[in-house]
Amino acid sequence: MTTQPVARVVGLTKTYGSFTAIDGIDFHLEENGIYGLLGRNGAGKTTIMQLLTGQIFPDGGSLEVFGSAPAEHADVLRRICFIAESQKYPDGFRPSHVFASAPWFFENWNQELADELIAEFRLPVSRPIKKLSRGQLSAVGVIVGLASRAPLTFFDEPYLGLDAVARHIFYDRLLADYAEHPRTIVLSTHLIDEVSNLLEHVILIDQGRVLIDAPADEVRGTATTVAGTRAAVESFVDGRRIIGRDGLGGLASVTVEGALSAADRRRASDLGLELGPVSLQQLIVHLTGADLGADTAQEVSA
Repeated sequence: MTTQPVARVVGLTKTYGSFTAIDGIDFHLEENGIYGLLGRNGAGKTTIMQLLTGQIFPDGGSLEVFGSAPAEHADVLRRICFIAESQKYPDGFRPSHVFASAPWFFENWNQELADELIAEFRLPVSRPIKKLSRGQLSAVGVIVGLASRAPLTFFDEPYLGLDAVARHIFYDRLLADYAEHPRTIVLSTHLIDEVSNLLEHVILIDQGRVLIDAPADEVRGTATTVAGTRAAVESFVDGRRIIGRDGLGGLASVTVEGALSAADRRRASDLGLELGPVSLQQLIVHLTGADLGADTAQEVSA
């Protein structure tokens, strides 16, 4: 018996004046999986999450979350947690107020997990939110997102303010809690190398369209870097789809799309070429021409 996807998007379109933010995309999110919603700044990632969480309305196509349109459906929205990079809280709030009110919104809220995370992130819960550092504010969002245990949880780059140690606490705790309490988690991030091993499925968005929608393991094996003398490299890659190229003098390095066969690898060896894997981040940089290591800019959402 097949299960209904947690979210289904068909022909989804969203425009802002003459600008098309989302251009007729199709994809679905299955139950219990960790998805990477990836792409460069302005690609449409935030807009997609706002549509799926009922914050804005589509201009074309259809979307269902838990079998219904998310906007204005309380029974759908109560099963969703959306943590944004620039999460807003009421004036005068302290982290303690955030965590005290969270059970009103999230029926699976786990205070024990929240308390453990508060201690691990060393979060001053009695300090006014407006006086928190960027990293401490990020920690508030991460704690809410994890402790909510919502069936569908979105993290829209809320962990960029965390230092390297705190980010790895987040990754470790996410994996551990996901193993014990599976749900559908969507990570939108530029720190692709850091989260690569967490992702089970990749959805790559570029200029409002879906470039990749596939299991992460399949995506990782879809490109190879070929390096060696320029003549040998050019001979080997002739007729293949090239997605990246670099070189210096008589040496060249070319990234080709598609898995290599055993015969391909033997020929590369005969030509004295070196074959190397392409990381998920490198592949996405090649496909989109993006500098994904840069700080996040605000995506178009209005």
